Amino acid sequence: MNAEPECPYDAILIVSFGGPEGPDDVLPFMENVTSGRGIARERLAQVSAHYALFGGVSPINGLNRELIASLQQELAQHNIDLPIYWGNRNWHPMLTDTVGSMRNDGIVRALAFVTSAYSSSSGCRQYRNDIARAQEAVGLGAPVVDKVRVFYNHPGFVEPMIDAAVAAVQSLAAEVGGTDGITLACTAHSIPLSTADTSDYVQQLTETARLVCEGVAARIGAELPWALVYQSRSGAPGQPWLEPDICDHLSAQQGSGAAGVVMIPIGFISDHMEVVYDLDTQAAAHATSLGLPVRRAATAATDARFISMIRELIVERLAVAAGEHPERRSLGLFAPHHDICPMDCCPSAARPRPDSDDG
Repeated sequence: MNAEPECPYDAILIVSFGGPEGPDDVLPFMENVTSGRGIARERLAQVSAHYALFGGVSPINGLNRELIASLQQELAQHNIDLPIYWGNRNWHPMLTDTVGSMRNDGIVRALAFVTSAYSSSSGCRQYRNDIARAQEAVGLGAPVVDKVRVFYNHPGFVEPMIDAAVAAVQSLAAEVGGTDGITLACTAHSIPLSTADTSDYVQQLTETARLVCEGVAARIGAELPWALVYQSRSGAPGQPWLEPDICDHLSAQQGSGAAGVVMIPIGFISDHMEVVYDLDTQAAAHATSLGLPVRRAATAATDARFISMIRELIVERLAVAAGEHPERRSLGLFAPHHDICPMDCCPSAARPRPDSDDG
């Protein structure tokens, strides 16, 4: 009987954006986010005020701790004995510090899960570059790090979003007297058009939105009008970014006589600052000013299917490394994404970074 192939990885690395965890962290965090971008200090102060509404704490680090705890349990239940490390782009635990700890712990090769479901310069390539810079800073002995594929069309991501959207539709329908006139707004982080043109970001978002909204229609027995819209725009006012903005879309829906709107944050895996401020605070307040009822669907977060998906993506790569051909699950029109990004994948365009946690 042949021996089991040796596991080619000895750790999992969770890579995310990072966020402040107290009032004293906010400005240093914002300076990290915008380092070298020439963003005016007044703009930093303006965005920092968003965090003040939440005690200077972004939810993202706490949510990542919950995700890691759930993933540890999931891996243990399936006899996958790999330690999980965590490193951020912009706040502690910083990625370079984490890669250094991995080297000191004897980690040779790790598999990275990035908390972004889509291909884009900021959502994929920049994280790959962050890992490379961390490896360079750590120097000799820094572990090799491979990245799992993007998962925008994986059922473990799409199906929890469908359930959350259905729950939001049902809640709104109870308020407005039925589903007639309810529309769906699938939201994602806006990026500059020059950056969107270098990746499949819009194509992938459109596919996720279609899958979610068709799933909602199948569940409730009625097709609801839907649109892909954007949020969290930053950067120079004259620079063209993906539109329409969610608040402009809400105004248009009110003007066209919609009974209410369900906002579905397909661009985010958990309820971090872009969700709790840009949607739950800013967009909700705008809707109230319009007299337009709205609901916001939950994110995938630690839904058991989403955590199971992360394990599946890990197992895929373990199997490929062992010379096997694993099942690679996906929904919809497009095949599962490639595992290894080409050198010219999602090239960066010159632009300021987003002003808060987009990971």
